[in-house]
Amino acid sequence: MIKKLMRSVREYKRASILTPLFVGMEVIVECIIPFVTAKLIEQIQNGCEMSVIVKHGLMLVALAFASLSFGALSGYFCAIASSGFAKNLRHDLYAAIQGFSFQNVDKFSTSGLVTRTTTDVTNLEISYMMIIRTAVRCPMMLIFALVMAIITSAQLSVAFAVIIPFLAIGLFFIIRAAWWIFDDVFRRYDALNNSVQENVSGMRVVKSFVRENYEKEKFGKASDDVCRDFTRAEKLLALNSPLMQICLNAVMIVVMLFGSRIIISSGGKALHVGQLSALLTYGFQILMSLMMLSMIIVTIAISIASAKRVCEVLDEKSAITSPEPALCEVADGSIEFSNVSFRYSAEAEKAALANINLSIRSGETIGIIGGTGSSKSTLVQLIPRLYDATEGQVKVGGHDVRDYELSALRNAVSMVLQKNLLFSGTIRDNLRWGDENASDEELERICRLAQADEFIRALPDGYDTHIEQGGTNVSGGQKQRLCIARALLKKPKILILDDSTSAVDTKTDALIRKAFAEEIPNTTKIIIAQRIGSVEHADRILVMDNGTISACGTHEELLASSDIYREVYESQTKGGQSDEQ
Repeated sequence: MIKKLMRSVREYKRASILTPLFVGMEVIVECIIPFVTAKLIEQIQNGCEMSVIVKHGLMLVALAFASLSFGALSGYFCAIASSGFAKNLRHDLYAAIQGFSFQNVDKFSTSGLVTRTTTDVTNLEISYMMIIRTAVRCPMMLIFALVMAIITSAQLSVAFAVIIPFLAIGLFFIIRAAWWIFDDVFRRYDALNNSVQENVSGMRVVKSFVRENYEKEKFGKASDDVCRDFTRAEKLLALNSPLMQICLNAVMIVVMLFGSRIIISSGGKALHVGQLSALLTYGFQILMSLMMLSMIIVTIAISIASAKRVCEVLDEKSAITSPEPALCEVADGSIEFSNVSFRYSAEAEKAALANINLSIRSGETIGIIGGTGSSKSTLVQLIPRLYDATEGQVKVGGHDVRDYELSALRNAVSMVLQKNLLFSGTIRDNLRWGDENASDEELERICRLAQADEFIRALPDGYDTHIEQGGTNVSGGQKQRLCIARALLKKPKILILDDSTSAVDTKTDALIRKAFAEEIPNTTKIIIAQRIGSVEHADRILVMDNGTISACGTHEELLASSDIYREVYESQTKGGQSDEQ
């Protein structure tokens, strides 16, 4: 796990090495200062000349300046190293997520992935910062201060040898108790983020059903869970400070009591005031180092839970990858399903698709209808390898889709999904997702095909109109037409419309289909729809039922042979007649 995370250090290795180097120099200087101070006090007691005091004073100023410089440099390089590590780790996480198939994305919730790329990475950034700086400083300070204390007075140093294990054991039990709480708390964060995400993205639904109070209660519960766990952990960690104070005060009392007796009884020969002052300083440094070590351990404990969650994403292998060698060109838009079955997971009791056999010629228009849950969308998602068939073979352009390089296959297939998504930016920016090099004239021509040009020109800024995140400032029908135009700009060999004209009127729907027939006759078109009118002029229509192809034929053939198709047709036409009456 550590090795995997350290790959994200990359170009920040130099800063990561310089940080502990300067920390070590800072610690050495800080441990020398009390020793020099003790010597100065001894010289003053012995009635030294002013030149000796100035000499020691200048030495202390130089040491203080050196300590300040080393501390500043270690902080400077630590900031570069930790921030750079976090930047690279976020990049690696995002790159891994972008390479996932739908199957991999389904394994992690959206809120879980958000928490991993934000909260978890921040925890690891803080932990890395402490590891390369504070975690180096504290053990070094502990060791050097203890050595200097022994050099100063081996007799009084026994107090440190007694108190250090006592403090270490106390801190160990406190941290151990808090460790397991932090291990669970990030799952609470996932629930909290999920509540926020659902509420914000579904704000219109929440308000239309007047469910604000329910959503507040749900968020409050998730927030209370996080608060409760953190409170439990913080209550335990709060014991660190009083334990530290007890140990520190106890050491100070022992050192001052026995040190004063030694000074008085020996007349300052066995121990002088300067040495006692240095011992108190070293004692404080030793115990503060232990205190900081305990906080480092707590931070690392938190980050271990975060590291596991981040590595889960980094370790996840995409279920769909390009083969070696791979085909880089799709010959045409022909499609063939041979004995295809599909399950969303190995544990699924029932197959979403079962024994699908279908051959589609290049340039053919295929309509697909079926009830909710009949796996219409699942069928077409196998074509660009958003999922892979569990059994059987899907061919595009005469070759198995698994033989293609993924980007080549997906560039040949344009999909307009049920949930149309526009990104924040101008209409022009959104359209150029289909072809980043498309000219303004090409954008306008394609938008005319998708029946989007007219409403775009009616907007105040035309094609430069800003689209809010998710396309919330355009209507459903406008959003669908923009998504269709974006898909057409790819100049695909296969165009899949997954119920993507449901929000447009029948006239606009007919005009879009007419434009397809006239302008892209060689593109294979697959239209999933609920309205019979959207597919009745297709070359063939598939009737999906319970994950299988129930019937296949033209509009007239299906009216004569398919009970399901005829029932849908009659319910829609009778509904239309009753509306007119």
